[in-house]
Amino acid sequence: MTVPTPQAPYGVDPQGRPYSDKSKIVAGILQLFLGAFGVGRFYVGSVGVGVAQLLTCGGLGIWALIDGILFLTSNDRTDKQGRPLRG
Repeated sequence: MTVPTPQAPYGVDPQGRPYSDKSKIVAGILQLFLGAFGVGRFYVGSVGVGVAQLLTCGGLGIWALIDGILFLTSNDRTDKQGRPLRG
């Protein structure tokens, strides 16, 4: 991890992109427990997907469960600005 700078207060990933202020662990846990309401997606700024999950009850729970697992295990999840999630 590199020294934080004003442009990247949480450091940068191996490709040189600044990390998000959002955590993939928090997003995953929120999605697992409150995914029927799209809370994990609202947390990372994906309002459109969050509303879709809210209206479908998280795809009857299946979409929310898979999404939560992917947040926790994937390294390519990003926030609204396209910055990789910390984790």
